[in-house]
Amino acid sequence: MFNRKYIIFITLFFTSLACNADDSVWKRSHDMEAKGDYEGAAAIIKPWAASDDEYATLRYASLKYLQGEYNESIEYYEKAIKLNPKSLSAKLGITLPQIAQGRWRQVKIYTRQVLVRSDWDYTAHQRLMMAEEAEKKWHSLGKHADELVEIYPADTDSYLYLARARAWMGNTPVAKKAYVEVLHRSPDNLEAETYVEENK
Repeated sequence: MFNRKYIIFITLFFTSLACNADDSVWKRSHDMEAKGDYEGAAAIIKPWAASDDEYATLRYASLKYLQGEYNESIEYYEKAIKLNPKSLSAKLGITLPQIAQGRWRQVKIYTRQVLVRSDWDYTAHQRLMMAEEAEKKWHSLGKHADELVEIYPADTDSYLYLARARAWMGNTPVAKKAYVEVLHRSPDNLEAETYVEENK
């Protein structure tokens, strides 16, 4: 009986130590990130990211993005999606290195996948509008931004996208009105100030 209790105690003791070691690793990784040491923060969790630990994979992908290592970031975000195909965190996350590389078609694919599960996810809509603007899809962007300003009426960026789309489409009155709304929300916005001044 004594031996059995002793074995159980030793097992629990070393399991606790292992958990604490893991906790220490995460803390060190977050501390390094806070100091701007993204490389160190990623390196310390790489063994977990190389396994099937979903959070470690997501975090490693994010840290690689912050280092400007976009291809590796995408690789690990893709791995996170395979680990959990329902993960909105991974599908939004992967758009960051894709945006950095100007991979607008892929950005649209992943943001739309997010919107299938969460209709009015703000981040997904903003990144989708970014892609529409980059591809100069002014009609799509204008329609999209029109919807967003109704859902997020206090948001500056949605009005900014609306104004740009209407300006490129040659609809100066509507563009000016949207830029005025931008100034109500962001009084020092130089783009809006300039457009309104030039179209008095």
